[in-house]
Amino acid sequence: MANKGSEPLSERTFQYQGSLPPLPVPPLEGSLSMYLDAVRPFASEEEYQATVDIVRRFKEGVGQDLHQKLLQRARTKRNWLEEWWLDTAYLEIRVPSQLNVNFGGPAPYLEHSWPPTEGTQLQRTSVAIWHTLQYWDLIRTERLDPQKVGDVAFDMDQYRMLFCTCKVPGVTKDTILNYFKTESEGPCPSHVIVMCRGRIFTFDTLCDGQILTPPELLRQLSYVKDCCAGEPEGDGVAALTSEERTCWAKAREHLISIDPANKTILETIQSSLFIVSLDDTKPYATPENYTPMILEALTGDPTIRWGDKSYNSISFSDGTFGSNCDHAPYDGMVSISLCYYIDQQLKATDGKWKGSDTVRATPLPEELVFTVDHKVRRDISLAKQHYLETTQNLQVVCYAFTSFGKEAIKQRKLHPDTFVQLAMQLAYYRMHGGPGSCYETAMTRKFYHGRTETMRPCTQEAVNWCQAMLDPTCSADVKRKALLLAFNRHNKLMAEAQNGRGFDRHLFGLYLIAKEEGLPIPELFMDPLYVKSGGGGNFVLSSSLAGYTTVLGAVAPMVHHGYGFFYRITDDRIVACITAWKSEPQTNAESLFQNLCTSLHEILHLATTSQL
Repeated sequence: MANKGSEPLSERTFQYQGSLPPLPVPPLEGSLSMYLDAVRPFASEEEYQATVDIVRRFKEGVGQDLHQKLLQRARTKRNWLEEWWLDTAYLEIRVPSQLNVNFGGPAPYLEHSWPPTEGTQLQRTSVAIWHTLQYWDLIRTERLDPQKVGDVAFDMDQYRMLFCTCKVPGVTKDTILNYFKTESEGPCPSHVIVMCRGRIFTFDTLCDGQILTPPELLRQLSYVKDCCAGEPEGDGVAALTSEERTCWAKAREHLISIDPANKTILETIQSSLFIVSLDDTKPYATPENYTPMILEALTGDPTIRWGDKSYNSISFSDGTFGSNCDHAPYDGMVSISLCYYIDQQLKATDGKWKGSDTVRATPLPEELVFTVDHKVRRDISLAKQHYLETTQNLQVVCYAFTSFGKEAIKQRKLHPDTFVQLAMQLAYYRMHGGPGSCYETAMTRKFYHGRTETMRPCTQEAVNWCQAMLDPTCSADVKRKALLLAFNRHNKLMAEAQNGRGFDRHLFGLYLIAKEEGLPIPELFMDPLYVKSGGGGNFVLSSSLAGYTTVLGAVAPMVHHGYGFFYRITDDRIVACITAWKSEPQTNAESLFQNLCTSLHEILHLATTSQL
């Protein structure tokens, strides 16, 4: 049954959706107690006591009423958070989402079958598209194995959002359009969009109900490339998707008002399976240094990617690949699963197509040409200018730490993720002279339509350990004991968050109930310590483990004076991608990585000379 579903008894992709438990609401007292623990490292004794009083008043007063109303909401919805989270975290925010919200990353194919090589772009892209279409077909026919940990099934709903999905800007709030259907639900769009040199093309990926082969896809891509060669660049309407959301919404309304055909083109893009970006750049990368590729994936040419599409597959001219994805409809593990699937397929076939070279007669790609006027051209020009200014401010480093990896860490009976998290905190503490409020993604997919919960790694135990490590008078024994306490605390909090017993989403729900009821914002959320400790999306370190595979992605920092910190862990290495804003003099992604390497060595040394 592990063989992607050729056996009749295989589990169906979405078969457990009906039996997943609802997202629980944790007890109020427990959440408030955890919150007080979380703010402790950022408070003086006086500040902490003031917050203790605020929390007590909240618990005895308005907090009780809000909690009861939240429980009432949870009785009528299988996921009380889902709609709120989508609106508040993604659809209502007005900053440009292409750089501030989307995630991007490099494909790891260069580590084996497809090293950077001139003249391979189109041939490799045809193979990559073919494998992507096989993955779409697995989901469409519900043959993709549902994900599980032991016997516990995970929610698979986000996999419906990978293909045929697009965010559409609104003046005050965006919407998500999803055109995907499983085979049993009915017809599903099967066309892709190819973008090249500011121009937009489309073609159907099926012929007589069968997926086009790589030689057939190559013919379509070659046609697009030939059309664009030696010709002036297109209008680059796609750049508008990189603009501030309300600006883009108004520009889109104007675009539709000029010519009804523009609306049809927008719908063709929105409903497409995904975007193929034929990029002229050559961001040379190696397995030890992915920086140029991840920078290009996050900040590349805005005229050849549709920032609102759930999946932009970026094909670089040196035969390497990246992606850029809208974060609103799904979390990183969905695109990571797709990329890892392609990576494994390419490894198994040495990156080659071994099937028929026959090319059936299919219609050539059709160019989609928007009708534009002076205002649209000006909007595009301004969008490009704003995008360039912001992207030039993003610092990105993505390096491999190759001294050791998961194997050595597990030999010491330590959790690899916690190991990296504590190393990150020590690196930050050493650089900045104190603790940094920290967010780590905890997955809540064991619940119906579960997405994420905040796990706050900057515990008092972690801070105590950092202080011990940086104190030359502390003995190795004291450091080891402090390390063990920090590990245990982290592991306990992560397990609680994954089991629906975190506190951040709970507090968020109470805040939104007050807002919806037209009540004054409770004092708890106005307390300076709430923001200082990371509440309200103010985490200085925004971090996430991409997993234990070959795939990694990254996002810009959550706050201006912060870092984005993303990593993957394999047997013999840890690859980290760190983002920061260049205009913030206190942060430096390069320095944080160097400090991380030092910290990783220090923890391993401490664990090696002890029996943790």
